[in-house]
Amino acid sequence: MFFFFFLLISLFPFFILFFTPIPSSWPHDMVGGSAKSVLTTSILSFTFRMSAARNKIVPEKSPVVKEKESLILDLPDLAFESILARLPASELKNMAGVCKSIREICTSDHLWEIHMKQKWGRIIGRRAHEEWKLRTSDFNGGRNGYLSVGGGMIKNFISFFCPLAVIKSKLFGANPIADKTFCFPTGSIMSFYFSLQSGKFWFPAQIYNRENGHVGFMLSCYDAEISYDRDTDKFRARYPPHGRRTVVVEDEVPWERIRAPPVETAAYDLYISDFLKDLSPGDDIEIQWRKNKDFPYGWWYGVIGHLENCDRTTLHCQCRQNDVVVLEFNQYEMGSRWRQTTINRKEHVEKGNEIDGFYGGIRRLQRIEEISVWKKLWPNQILE
Repeated sequence: MFFFFFLLISLFPFFILFFTPIPSSWPHDMVGGSAKSVLTTSILSFTFRMSAARNKIVPEKSPVVKEKESLILDLPDLAFESILARLPASELKNMAGVCKSIREICTSDHLWEIHMKQKWGRIIGRRAHEEWKLRTSDFNGGRNGYLSVGGGMIKNFISFFCPLAVIKSKLFGANPIADKTFCFPTGSIMSFYFSLQSGKFWFPAQIYNRENGHVGFMLSCYDAEISYDRDTDKFRARYPPHGRRTVVVEDEVPWERIRAPPVETAAYDLYISDFLKDLSPGDDIEIQWRKNKDFPYGWWYGVIGHLENCDRTTLHCQCRQNDVVVLEFNQYEMGSRWRQTTINRKEHVEKGNEIDGFYGGIRRLQRIEEISVWKKLWPNQILE
């Protein structure tokens, strides 16, 4: 109906042309139908073009075949984890925020064991691990690994589904609601790594040449609590109080002056040596020493020396068969009261007095890495 109406309107000039007389002023060659023919042709041509335009058949476009996108999750598990294992710790943490599937892989312990060993392995011992477990269990309200916290419905909701976010607010000083990237698995190696990285977690370790290499502690190693400083890439140390001294704090302790405690013996307990019968001249050792009974032990570097009547030759040395063992501390000058002492290898217990201090248990150093650390810390001048 609409098309018929449109066609009628289009042909209206055509009817006007045929029923209207031609003016006498027109040229003769246009009379007799020529002009009408031209106008009629033009009008019909216009009408046809309009009609054709309305009924023009647009060819169908061939469907576009989209190529399948290659996704990283399409990789085999072994290849994908091999890529993740090569990422720095910060990038692996960022990857954990991409999606749930990737987060489960990126937070797995076997990936973070690599980063933990590379950065913290040399200074983290069993006691530090126990301190971390104790700290996380303190924040655990006994609800199957989730934290029980107050502070409103939103905070309780977050603490239930992301309990480590609340731990961050206490260990890291962050807002668990605003910082949703910290939802580490409870008790995971990843959470332990970033707790150390934050500097909010203090853990037990031992410090070589404590108190910035004070001459009274040269070539010794003492227990302390330390925390990491990300800005300086160094540590802050707190030494326990002893005698009349309160807690001593030392800043900017470098990595090379820190180690994990090599034995589980506490600082005030005597280490039980079980290999004294095997000690021979030239062996590198560490021995416990403290100024008096109120002080904690520190570990001091020394070597096993020869008896006074020994000719110091390999073929004729009988020092190993003697019950008396000579301990030498060659960082002190000859004649110093700290230069040498002796112990009995069969009946050794804590030995000493209030003047010279007390000597405790002995560790024999067999690893080259341990010995080389002491050599690097050797003082520039012989001590008195």
